[in-house]
Amino acid sequence: MKKARTTITDIARELNISPSTVSRALNNHPAISKKTRDAVIELAKTLNYQPNLLALNLLRKRTNTIGIIVPEITSSFFSSVINGIQDLLSPLGVNMMISQSNESMEEEKSILRSFASIRVDGFLISPSSETKNFDHLKILTDNNIPLVIFDRDCEGLEVDKVFVDEYSGAFQAVEYLVKTGCRRIAHIAGPLSLSTARHRLKAYKDALALHHVPVKEEYIVESSGFTPEHGIKPTQKLLALPSPPDAVFAINDGVAIGAMYVIKKAGLVIPDEISVVGFDDDPHSCYFSPSLSTVWQPTYELGMLSARILMKRINSNNDLSDIRVEELYPELIVRGSSK
Repeated sequence: MKKARTTITDIARELNISPSTVSRALNNHPAISKKTRDAVIELAKTLNYQPNLLALNLLRKRTNTIGIIVPEITSSFFSSVINGIQDLLSPLGVNMMISQSNESMEEEKSILRSFASIRVDGFLISPSSETKNFDHLKILTDNNIPLVIFDRDCEGLEVDKVFVDEYSGAFQAVEYLVKTGCRRIAHIAGPLSLSTARHRLKAYKDALALHHVPVKEEYIVESSGFTPEHGIKPTQKLLALPSPPDAVFAINDGVAIGAMYVIKKAGLVIPDEISVVGFDDDPHSCYFSPSLSTVWQPTYELGMLSARILMKRINSNNDLSDIRVEELYPELIVRGSSK
């Protein structure tokens, strides 16, 4: 039979004193004599007493725990963000509870309710692709629970936010393709419910317009996700056009890798006949043949800054008089998949 966990009541019973005396002794209260305090500490060690940290923190109105909700955990993007968060929180003695919404708003709501029920001190959330209504997030702010939104925007929600400048990164990529001689530049966009996808699409159009390259709607196709599989059908559609593209700018590296697979299978040579550029700088991107040109994002710094802002908000009792919106800057990485 599993041995029951030792409690303050057990120590009090053994020493024939009150539980409140034991509690004060363990917390080095000055009203408790040295003799009693030493006896309590010695017996606590003998019985392997472990304090109930959750109960103690609730009494102090803190759980020292942060709730983190991301669309998915397995991608290099979000795993790097989480590394940045952890490296900021761990030295502070703050714990993390991490869960993924699987790009589902309903799952996001369910996780949020679960985390809120155990009274986490604050939330770091990257919204799902289905999250178009923000009422469940506004409940947090209405109840004075600190919240930082990162990576994907919730437009109109007045909370701290940390982003990468998606527009700048996409503009760099498309402008580079134009300057290397590409004129039929296609864009495989992400789900346009996402702010990140909309910003990259706008940058694509603006970069072409700036360099007097016509924007043709048939060269813009939307993917339903972010894996290599999501790049296959859009690329097949593009290659079937009467005048197929001579370059593809993909919403992310996963979709770009799927595009490269289709292009190679069609017998086209990358980059001689068609250039490909992705977004995110996935750690595996440089190992493909040819290696993938892409836009690097400071994901680790994104996580660390988001966590720093949240902790400052928590420690200031969530004073919302000065909302912060921060942007980090990406960088184009040119490799073998583009001219």
